[in-house]
Amino acid sequence: MKLYCLSSEPTKPCLVLSFKGNTLMLDCGLNMQSVLNFMPMPMVPSPKFSSLSAWVPRDNHQDWQIEGELRENCGRVFVDSSPEFCPPLEKIMDFSEIDAILISNYTCMLALPFITEGTGFKGIVYATEPTLQIGRFFMEELVEFIERTPKATLARHWKDMLHMLPPPLADAMKPKSWKHLYSMTSVNSSLAHVQMVGYDQKLDIYGALMVTPISSGYCLGSSNWLISSDHEKVAYVSGSSTLTTHPRPMEQTTLKHANMLILTGLTQTPTANPDTMLGELCMTVAMTLRAGGCVLIPCYPSGVVYDLFECLSTHLDKSGFLQVPLFFISPVAESSLAYSNILAEWLSTSKQKKVYLPEEPFPHAFLVKNARLKHFTSTYAEGFSTDYRQPCVVFCGHPSLRFGDAVHFVQMWGNSAQHTIIFTEPDFPYLDALAPFQPLAMKAVHCPIDTSLNFTQANKLIRDLKPEHLVVPECYTQPPMAAPHRSDLVIEPVGEKLLITFKRGEVIKLPLKRKNGRIFIEPELAGNIVPSEVRPGLSLASVIGELEVKDNVYTIRVTNLCPRKKKKNKQANTKLLRLFFLRKQTIEDRQGGKRNVSGVGPSAPTKEEILRERKHEYGNLDAQDLLQKLNQEGIHSGKIQHGPTSTSIHLQDEDTVIQIGDNSTHIFCNGDQKLRKKLRAIIMQCLKRF
Repeated sequence: MKLYCLSSEPTKPCLVLSFKGNTLMLDCGLNMQSVLNFMPMPMVPSPKFSSLSAWVPRDNHQDWQIEGELRENCGRVFVDSSPEFCPPLEKIMDFSEIDAILISNYTCMLALPFITEGTGFKGIVYATEPTLQIGRFFMEELVEFIERTPKATLARHWKDMLHMLPPPLADAMKPKSWKHLYSMTSVNSSLAHVQMVGYDQKLDIYGALMVTPISSGYCLGSSNWLISSDHEKVAYVSGSSTLTTHPRPMEQTTLKHANMLILTGLTQTPTANPDTMLGELCMTVAMTLRAGGCVLIPCYPSGVVYDLFECLSTHLDKSGFLQVPLFFISPVAESSLAYSNILAEWLSTSKQKKVYLPEEPFPHAFLVKNARLKHFTSTYAEGFSTDYRQPCVVFCGHPSLRFGDAVHFVQMWGNSAQHTIIFTEPDFPYLDALAPFQPLAMKAVHCPIDTSLNFTQANKLIRDLKPEHLVVPECYTQPPMAAPHRSDLVIEPVGEKLLITFKRGEVIKLPLKRKNGRIFIEPELAGNIVPSEVRPGLSLASVIGELEVKDNVYTIRVTNLCPRKKKKNKQANTKLLRLFFLRKQTIEDRQGGKRNVSGVGPSAPTKEEILRERKHEYGNLDAQDLLQKLNQEGIHSGKIQHGPTSTSIHLQDEDTVIQIGDNSTHIFCNGDQKLRKKLRAIIMQCLKRF
């Protein structure tokens, strides 16, 4: 079993698990920290941003190609171009080899178009209904924010001279791998791969593995995943919460006693208590409104914002601010609010009960109905200028303050100390988000609300689940940079076993090897088996048959050479069950995304000759030897291509690919059985025999 880490942020994971001939991607989170290096994208031209001085290296007077690409503000340099994002690593994994993608929650799927589009991806994406729909809202909002304020020029030369740039731009992680955001066409195409699933639904992965989504308690539709075979069990826990909020509670029983527990997605603010932060937010809003100011809360279009509507409106009512309007501004605001109220099965028990009363599960439906909470697609949407009045509370995106309506409000209110901006989303350091707007007079308050597991809760969960091995991001083994003295803010090992850690770009072998497998015996053949008792409680028998492997299900079938039922052999004294198979090879053919695997034995004249003359193929397959053998057999169009995990021979004229891995060889021939059998025979000739 191998684990590939394609991401740098544990809260936006992208892992690939290779096991039993299957390749599963665990989440495809999008790292958006890179956008903080870019200038904000205001909806109307900004005199302040336009007047910022251009930055060029001062130690040389040559004609720099980067002139006009960088701007400086208060000692920090920003790229004046359309923002770029850091997608999962591509070089260590061929995305066309991925069989399935398991999505934990809607915050961990924003890189999906980078994975599925233009990469040859042919697999299936599994996600719950809320994860799919709310993930679509997040992607739509991102695309709309970027496309509504396009940049006239694209900066690219600065990436060639990182060594000359000031920090933090000089410390940017491989900016040449950054990409501009996808389009809505790509979003729709990628989401077409998604198959919706329900909690505890067992999903078969080509007969080799069974995957099951289990409630994680973090957000609507969020899941942990159980990956199991006949004798192995792997638990993937990402973005989980044991707090009582609006989602369905976390299910733990099914995850117990796993051979391997992969844990990621813990809180980004381990020193902040969510309840305390929520209380500070409510008090800060009330104080600002009392002073006649307005409050800006940059947010995502779903998630914690639902709880903020509920708690903040209640607090404001008790504080006497019944007439203060709440504005929710997002291209998907209306869809998000409406959709959240029809997800009864994905909600906590208290929220579900309201549905059957009948009542709206979330109070924001009541707030909208009574015009206390007003939603708009943007600040220039019809009706906003009419309804807008101060003081007010505005919820809008994006939390990075690089695009979206939040940029407009920071520009409009930034020069007044009456107003306040409150940061609740923990994804972006708030001082970095504010950097291009400095100097600012408005107050900035940091109240990060992250309901994910903290380290204390995670360590207790690990003790309760009792996994055999524990796999975590490397950064979880050291205290966070913000609290280096807090030795309690780390993940503890399981018993005396060392933690298995991973980081971006690493490929690690996990200590889980297949020791046992399940094999079925055809009833007719099973009826001919006569066990011999070699000692009390132990009986053995020999079996001769044909081994068939189809969709990773192993079956021994009757052949013409199988012995008839005979009397019990009292002479047998063997200590092992001997299985005589005509042929042990398996060559795989994938067509239409489904595997059909078959093993066919040669015709042999007699049982005695089989036992005497039987040959076994073994050894590694050499691509050059195979290519030479193909040429000898009249197949001349082969070209060798080396990948990170396998070597492929592309037969262009036959539209066929032979993929050679460490332990298996696959033939992709689109169902041409005659060609497949011919290629299989050639491959077998290239192996050693005994």
